[in-house]
Amino acid sequence: MSPAPDTWVFDLDDTLYPPAVGLTDQMNHRIREYLSRELGVDEAGARRAQAQLRAEHGTTLLGLMRTRGVEPEDFFRFEECVDYSALQPDPGLRDALLALPGRRLVLTNGSTTHAARVLAALELADEFDGVFDLQAAGLVPKPHRATYELFLRTYDADPRRCLFFDDLPVNLEEPRALGMGTALMTGGTGEAFEVLAREPLQLRVRDLVGTLTALSQPSAVEPERL
Repeated sequence: MSPAPDTWVFDLDDTLYPPAVGLTDQMNHRIREYLSRELGVDEAGARRAQAQLRAEHGTTLLGLMRTRGVEPEDFFRFEECVDYSALQPDPGLRDALLALPGRRLVLTNGSTTHAARVLAALELADEFDGVFDLQAAGLVPKPHRATYELFLRTYDADPRRCLFFDDLPVNLEEPRALGMGTALMTGGTGEAFEVLAREPLQLRVRDLVGTLTALSQPSAVEPERL
């Protein structure tokens, strides 16, 4: 039996806030504006370039660094044009996070600046014990295995006692292979979460607050109780 989680790991965008907020769409628009200037292409060309860079390198930034020598600081200037006012605090989420036993960490492919702005807008800046961003990962993004291994070493975390929430299935494959519990954010209606597997724990999450509230009791995450 896997031990109960004591390290709660969260992706940032479209996980700690719902996709309907539109912040990810806003960021992608700004990134494509950057690509249009950098590559001298129109919107359609920028979309194709973004998709190709992500497919071949994992993130747009890493692809631009490898193929065009772009500096991270220059690329991340697109964040200065992002309107974070679309994010609204959720007191229920704050309370649910604080009730979790153990550490709460963010693992994101974004920058530290972006993470700080998102958490501040959500009024969650003091509710996390650490943020592991793309630069902390040596600019190697999720879903590369090395990123998760470095994350675990950085926080001296036992993968068997981690539960990682992310909205992209591909980002959960390596954590699960490393022995981490995983929770896929899907949205929708119905029960707050569904148990897909127990060793390690694998959840499909429709309601983050409801799921965290249910899991905040140590006995709730014991396999025989799920």
